[in-house]
Amino acid sequence: MDTTVESTPPDRLRADLAAHLTAKGWTRTPAVERAFRSVSRHLFVPDTVSMEQAYADEIVATKRGLDGKTTSSVSAPWVQAFMLAEAGLKPGARVLEVGSGGYQAALIAELVGPDGLVVTVDIDADITRLARTYLDRAGYPHVQVVHGDGDLGHRPGAPYDAIIITMEAGDVSPFWVAQLAPDGRIVLPLRMRTLTRCLTLHRRYDHLAASRALQCGFVPMQGERSQLARRIPLRGNDIVLLLDDPVDVDADALASALDGPRLEVWSPVTITGDEPGAFESLHLWLSSQPRPFGALAVDRQRTEGLVDPQDRFTCPTLLGDGFAYLTMRKIGDNLWQFGAHGFGSDAHTLTTDLLDLTTAWDRDYRHAVTPEITVHPDGNTPPAATGQPQLVVARRHTTIAVTWPAPRAHR
Repeated sequence: MDTTVESTPPDRLRADLAAHLTAKGWTRTPAVERAFRSVSRHLFVPDTVSMEQAYADEIVATKRGLDGKTTSSVSAPWVQAFMLAEAGLKPGARVLEVGSGGYQAALIAELVGPDGLVVTVDIDADITRLARTYLDRAGYPHVQVVHGDGDLGHRPGAPYDAIIITMEAGDVSPFWVAQLAPDGRIVLPLRMRTLTRCLTLHRRYDHLAASRALQCGFVPMQGERSQLARRIPLRGNDIVLLLDDPVDVDADALASALDGPRLEVWSPVTITGDEPGAFESLHLWLSSQPRPFGALAVDRQRTEGLVDPQDRFTCPTLLGDGFAYLTMRKIGDNLWQFGAHGFGSDAHTLTTDLLDLTTAWDRDYRHAVTPEITVHPDGNTPPAATGQPQLVVARRHTTIAVTWPAPRAHR
């Protein structure tokens, strides 16, 4: 770490980060705040990272693949604080972390104390080697670092009071469920139809139920058991369609649709800059419809004038003979209007449907209404179909169900 031009000592930066996270409401408990005040984050990042960058509330990439994409990182402190608070860690707790960087394992060690157990597992030998080095130099030699497939958990340390997954997962491993204490929690970023939510899962009879769901983004899980979303390039890596459903699409036809005119339609539904949670709700609602669905990921600078999705990472997209995605435009000082852009021969139908769904969300689900998210292990029966909107995602080991309550007018 180059300190020749640093002006702020690390203990001050550490305290400032903890204060920032608390002011934003992420730490939620004095114990979590104390952990952030105690652990030196700059000891867990590459030496090329400046001290200020090390304590910024942002991710720090620690390894990249040949394509330049991040394959391992130190997560943003805000999401780490959220996950730690959700895990409900107490002194003496036993914790499994899947995805090793070292920093979060050190935070966990602060929370569970000398009588607790912390095991951190990663499939990448380079990452576990660095995690061991970082933890030793930061004063946490008692944290167990294991090189292995995190999807298998780590049976010698079970049962765990909490299992925290720090990579995007497409499924809930049966090994995690088997190694979880009866009243334990699994906190993980789970991808559901291209959209990732950080879920806090508890046992409920024969399945798991989420008590919290927060939109987030993580590096995808690696290994032969990973279930990744499909990436369909429409303009190289500048415009990519993400698909989770086991359906075939005509990639060439969708790419060719971009050569035609763009249909723009606008909705009466608006949003202010003070409603960040509304986007999470709307995205999940749009993905819950029983129709072909994907998400666009774009490079805004390289595609300016061609596409303008509301979210550049995972923008809800309806599919047919063409596609339509959610967009918005500014119409006031703090006011934006939702709309839809459509391409292809189905553009009119798809954009109309997208706006109708947005209107239904605004009317029935926008205000203080959240869906129930449950995870049903293989062999268990998911919730029976009801008249309520419901998304059912079948994975290799589980079935994930997102069930929306009946609209107030229908209750």
